[in-house]
Amino acid sequence: MSMSSVNWLAVLVAGISAFILGGVWYSPTLFGKAWMKENNFTEEVVQKGNKAKIFGWSFILSLIMSANLAMFLADPKTDLVWGITAGFLAGVWAFCGIAITGLFELKTARYIFINGGYLVIALSLMGGVIGIWR
Repeated sequence: MSMSSVNWLAVLVAGISAFILGGVWYSPTLFGKAWMKENNFTEEVVQKGNKAKIFGWSFILSLIMSANLAMFLADPKTDLVWGITAGFLAGVWAFCGIAITGLFELKTARYIFINGGYLVIALSLMGGVIGIWR
């Protein structure tokens, strides 16, 4: 695989899409309140977090995930369907990792599905962006 076969603009857009999805996914409208409850967080605890560190690193890590997926999808035959499929399969892999860790940390199934579900959807979305933008 040649680095020149990766569409770096697609990597950027895919990474941004996962970052934005995270904002929606963990918002109070969707799973934010449930996520806070599963982690025993209060609004005050969440507000004390270093936002620059949290959001900055989350954005960088989303770009790394996107670049990694793009390298696996660098084949010229990659299309939208294969991109979504590969992203979904990578998401299942990540979901299983979260589930294993969550089980040892005595986390609930709700915790596992909130966090693992985000990664399945985020990686599927990233794969779709990368796949369609070959």
